[in-house]
Amino acid sequence: MSRVEGLTRKRAGFLTRFLYWMSKRQLGKVVEPLAVSAHNGRVLFGYAMMEVGLQGAKKVDATLKELAQIKVAMLVGCPF
Repeated sequence: MSRVEGLTRKRAGFLTRFLYWMSKRQLGKVVEPLAVSAHNGRVLFGYAMMEVGLQGAKKVDATLKELAQIKVAMLVGCPF
């Protein structure tokens, strides 16, 4: 659970609501990092572009990408 509450759908703008919809469609729910980063539009945009880049990367095997993400999360102490 994060210390900052996520941005609610009522307070979200058009782009944020679209990203919430995409998250719910792909993952079944709106993920907490997305909702928290929605408070700042630039951070949200950067987060969305990072995810698009990760999904579009085809030169590296998918299992190796997942392993790298887990390793980075462990190094920075990410609780997810």
